Amino acid sequence: MIRIMLVDDHGMVREGLKYYLEIEDDIEVVGEANDGKEAAELAAKLKPDVILMDLIMPGIDGVEGTRLCLEASSGSQVIVLTSKPEDDLVLPAIKAGALSYLLKDVSAAELSTAIRSAAAGKPTLHPMAAEKMMQEVKVGKQEKNGTKQISPREMEVLQLIARGFSNRRIGEKLFISERTVKTHVTHLLEKLDLHDRTQLAIYAIHNKLAEPLDNS
Repeated sequence: MIRIMLVDDHGMVREGLKYYLEIEDDIEVVGEANDGKEAAELAAKLKPDVILMDLIMPGIDGVEGTRLCLEASSGSQVIVLTSKPEDDLVLPAIKAGALSYLLKDVSAAELSTAIRSAAAGKPTLHPMAAEKMMQEVKVGKQEKNGTKQISPREMEVLQLIARGFSNRRIGEKLFISERTVKTHVTHLLEKLDLHDRTQLAIYAIHNKLAEPLDNS
């Protein structure tokens, strides 16, 4: 069973999530919290596999709540579940340790899939949030840890994916065909055991292959 904790200041939201999630045979809701402080206290006791975290809450919000929960339960994964992709909260939430970022308009089936992916350590990012985040990142230095299996050319493709480049634009920038780019993307997905370009972008950010733009 995947043990879930719900963090949202609206009781009706928690009840709705609990109703849909507990239909799944492999998901169990083990706790609920109203804010980040209560969430951290519960996480320390319950050690849930996955925490569904709202961002906008009174008191301690979802960004700080994510950090506190992961300090209290390092084996947990956090999925941010919010009403809209707030420009100033997407990257802070991920930097605080959130694995995934979804909007509350996600379907029950999509949420269940994201939970299973999170339990396996694989991120899921809503496309709207990905677009916001990719506008704020740039190519960073290669992080050796966990990327030794990636070739130098694949690393270039991965970094450009994190910047939001299409296959065509990547091909133009690297002076290779779009077909060759697609091949590199396929190899990256296979080597990193990821499912799509969005997850590749998140991998790059989590491993410090891309970093926030310096607007100074």
